[in-house]
Amino acid sequence: MEEHEGSGAVGAPSFQVYGLELAHKHTPEIQRYAGLARRPIFVPAYGSFRQGIVLTVPLDVRLVVPHADAAALHACLARHYAAAAHVHVLPLHEPGDLQHLDPQALNGTDDMRLSVFSNMEQGHVLLSAVFDNLGKGAAGAAVQNLNLMLTQ
Repeated sequence: MEEHEGSGAVGAPSFQVYGLELAHKHTPEIQRYAGLARRPIFVPAYGSFRQGIVLTVPLDVRLVVPHADAAALHACLARHYAAAAHVHVLPLHEPGDLQHLDPQALNGTDDMRLSVFSNMEQGHVLLSAVFDNLGKGAAGAAVQNLNLMLTQ
C-alpha cells in the first residue's frame, strides 16, 4: 500500500489485489473473532482512493455448516446486528445490484454495510462489508470494534 501512495504512485493501478500468499496479518484475528476452526481465505485489495474499503469473505457453505445457505447466513447476520446502531445488514442481493458496494460511500461515518451474495448451485456465498477503514484512527476503530463485539 505504501508503494501505491508514495512518490512513485504515478502510473499505479487504480485497483490492486495484494496478500496473494494468503497469509495476511489480519487473518488470525478474523479467524479468532469469527470463531472459525480454520483460517478463512482473505485477499485484500486497495484502490486509487485514500480511505474506504469493500471487504469480501468467500465461503463454500458446504464446508461451514451442513445445510447452510445464503438465506440462513443472511438471517443470522440480520439477527445478530438487529440492535447495532452502526451496522446495517442489507437485503439479500441479486448479483447485479452493486451500487451499495462503493468503497467510499461510508467515509467519515462509523457505519458498516453488510451484504450476502450467493451461487447456491455451487454452494458459494460471498459476504461483503463496506466501511471507512481509516477515518477514525486506531483508537476510534478499537472502540468501534469493541462496540461490535459487545452488541447482543
